[in-house]
This record gives sequence, structure tokens and C-alpha cells, in this order.
Amino acid sequence: MRDKNRNMVFAAEKAAATSDDPLWKLMIVDDEEEVHRVTRMVVRDFSFEGRGFECLSAYSAAQARELIREHPDTAVILLDVVMETNQAGLEFVRFIREEVRDRRVRIILRTGQPGHAPEREVVDQYDINDYKQKTELTAERLYTTIIGAVRSYKDLVTIERSMRGLERVIASSGRLLMQRDAEEFCREWLEEFRGLVRQECNTGRECTASGFAASGSGENMSVVAGIGGYERMLGASVGEAAPEAMPMLAGAEGNGGWFCEGNAFAARFTGKSDTANYIYLRCCRPLEALEDRLLRILGANAGTALDNILLNREIISTQKELIFTLGDVVESRSHETANHVRRVAEYSRFLALAYGLDEKEAELLRLASPMHDVGKIGIPDAILLKPGRLTTEEFEVMKSHTVLGYQILRSSSRKIIRSAAVVALQHHERWDGKGYPEGLKGEDIHVFGRITAITDVFDALATPRVYKAAWDLERIVELVRHERGGLFEPALADLLLGNLDDILKIRDAYPDEG
Repeated sequence: MRDKNRNMVFAAEKAAATSDDPLWKLMIVDDEEEVHRVTRMVVRDFSFEGRGFECLSAYSAAQARELIREHPDTAVILLDVVMETNQAGLEFVRFIREEVRDRRVRIILRTGQPGHAPEREVVDQYDINDYKQKTELTAERLYTTIIGAVRSYKDLVTIERSMRGLERVIASSGRLLMQRDAEEFCREWLEEFRGLVRQECNTGRECTASGFAASGSGENMSVVAGIGGYERMLGASVGEAAPEAMPMLAGAEGNGGWFCEGNAFAARFTGKSDTANYIYLRCCRPLEALEDRLLRILGANAGTALDNILLNREIISTQKELIFTLGDVVESRSHETANHVRRVAEYSRFLALAYGLDEKEAELLRLASPMHDVGKIGIPDAILLKPGRLTTEEFEVMKSHTVLGYQILRSSSRKIIRSAAVVALQHHERWDGKGYPEGLKGEDIHVFGRITAITDVFDALATPRVYKAAWDLERIVELVRHERGGLFEPALADLLLGNLDDILKIRDAYPDEG
């Protein structure tokens, strides 16, 4: 095997690459030291797209196995066939493709003994990318062969990165669509953007990225979420907190909603919600064209999702306003005070959290409790507005407002309205089972009904009515203690009495007008 390389001839040297980008990795697998020396001498002056070559040497297939695991980003392998065995090189090809599962690296079989590896047979049976006899590889042909292989490798890497990026975009879009809170959505959105850039970073060092999401326009544009260097700027004016981003945001506004320049990316989204939303991302290195395209795809999906969230938030806000308005109408008809339903709502939320319900359930009760007396719409004025004591028959009619409220609300498919139906039906049930309309006892009463029962009574006693003055605090405390285990669940009575200062703050925050 010593003489098999004697006919290799190399032409004059070329200029060396000067780029700071990572070098292309070229692995030389051959058992002849002279082959390594001469190849290194010539390849040191090759370059492709401003990047030179780093030569890795292995003198056997066994060494090459270790080397390819250490350098999975190897672009090209110049591979001899006959080394420690006559088939060592070919066995190494199978190892790369089948065990390492590397389909990107370009393998150039370079043999001085074609009789051991006939070209057609090798090409048919092994996943190699080129076949050269050492006698035909001049420096110019070696250059052409290697540059062509690197170009092919780069294209495969780009395709793989595109597929990986699209997979991340799809996964990210799915995660973003699960978000319902606009601010949390923006934070998640930024993290997905940063993750996409980090995934595509091939600088060999940790990639850092900072960015923010903003809403509004001009002087009213403010940060709604931030990561990295912008993490603590929530609520700040973009013009004051991040003036360096303004040219990029202006570029996005004047460039169809997208702008990528250098190491920064900006996008503007305006949908059916009529709210202008922006995203700004700054990376530690220049962004590539592929990243720009992937960021645009993710941005378009996320922009649609954000628009839907904002529209949904507007709908929910309108629903909440209607709920409180409906509660106000009912209470004003029965001569209750203007802010009664708002106080009951806030008391109920406070006690729900203190009782151990989670934030979501507590907020649901806050929205449902204002409709506890909606059934009074069906009570005749002669009974509802009677200033004196009701007769037994009249009281039975008045008690029916619980069932009427339930019937009004029960057919809705909305969780808030269904919860309000339960509250309307059960807010006059008693812990001891002596309430109405069903005489439920203890935990057979829904917790929303139990909480609304005590908050409704407390507010009725603690605030003045046209027919009575407000009770003093000592008298209210005495009644709650007396009804502990009777009208009220003991645990809720204890929570109300143990948190009177907070309850009174809520009462004072929603005073009756006039």
C-alpha cells in the first residue's frame, strides 16, 4: 500500500480564507501519513463562502469512528478503502449512515486500489457521494470535488434546519394557541422567538437574545412583556425605555409589517381588534435569511392568535360589564343600593381565595355572584316593593326568585352563566338544611352558593337601605357568630370574622353613590 499514492500531483496554492466564521471540517481517513501531509498542505488554502477548512486526521477506520462522534458537524470525508482491512473504509461508510445516522456528511471515496472496491459495485451498495482514484486527483480536481461536496453539505444542512425550524414553529404555534391571557401570551411568544433563534445558532457559543412585545402607538406605545435585557421594562414607554428599537419598529411599520436588519428583527401586527402590537428581538449575532423567514412564519401565526385573544378579551370584558349591569338593574328595581352587587362580587372572590379555591374559580364566582337575585325580575312589584312585612303567601312568591333565576340562566352553555344559575338557586340555602328552595344541607350546597349566602347577608346588614340603617359592626359580628353552623358554614363564618379588616376595605372601596 506504500506506493498507491505516488501518482498524486497538486497544482499551485490558492489564497487562504480570512473569515472569522467556523471553519468547514474536512476529515481525512487514510493509513498513509504522506496522504495526510499533502492533502493538508493543499487544502489549507481552500475556502468556500469566506470560510476555510479544518482538517481532521484518522489513520484507521477505528480512529475515524471515534473522530466522527467527536465532530458530528464534519462536512466532508476523504476516505480510503483499504486500511486495517480491505473493506475498512466501506465498513466505516455503513457505520456513519446506519449507526451514527448522519445523512448530511459528504463521503468521497478516494482509493489507490480500485480493484478492491470497483466503482459501480461500491456506488450501488454504499451511500457514498463521489468515487475518485487517487491518480486522477490533481489539486484543481480536489478543489472542485471538495467545494462541490461542501456546497451539497451546506444545502442539506439548510434543508434540515428549515425542517427543524418549521417543526418548532408548528409546536410553538400550538403552545401559543393554548394561551388565553394576552400578557402571558406575549411572554410565551418572546420565549418561542428566542428559542427559534437559539436553535438556529451555529456560532459554537451560547446564543443570547433579548426582546419585548409592545402595544399601542407613538408616545402611547408601552412594553407588555420582555425577556433578557428588557425583562424589567413592563409597562414602560418604548420610546423612553428602548429608544434603540424605535428605528426597527418604524421599519416594520413602513415595510409591510416586517423588518430584519443585522442582528435585530421587528414586526407589527394589526388585526380585527384595531390594536397595534409589536415584537422586537435582538440577537448576539446577525440573523440569517432562513431565520428571518422562520420568524415571519411564527410571527404571522402568533399575530393571528394574539388578535383572537384580544378580541376574546374584549368579548369577555363586555360580558362582565353586562353581568354587572344586569345585577344593578335587578337590585335597583328592588330598591337595593347601587354597588351592592359589586361588593358582593369582591367579597365572594376574597372569601373564595381564603377558603382555598384557586384563582380561576375565585374569579368565576366573582363574575357569577352579581346575578344571585336575577330571578327577582319575575316577582310582582306589589310584593317586591312592599314596604311592610310580607304575608305567608307573599313570602312564598318572593322565595320563588331563586328558582326563577335558575330557570333564566340554566340553559346557557357559558361557564359563567351556568355558575350564576347555581348561585341564583342556592344562595338562600342554609348550612343547617333549613333554607330554600330545596332545603339542602352542609356540603350538598355548592360552595359558590355557600359563599354568596354569607357575603350577601353581610353587605345587606353593613350598608344602609331606604327601609333601614346600616347595622354597627358589633351587631353584625354577633349575628355571624350566632348563625355559625346555622345559616352559614362554620369555616366561612370564621374566615369572614378573621378577615374583617380586608372585608371592610372592600366595602369602603365601593361606596353607595349619594
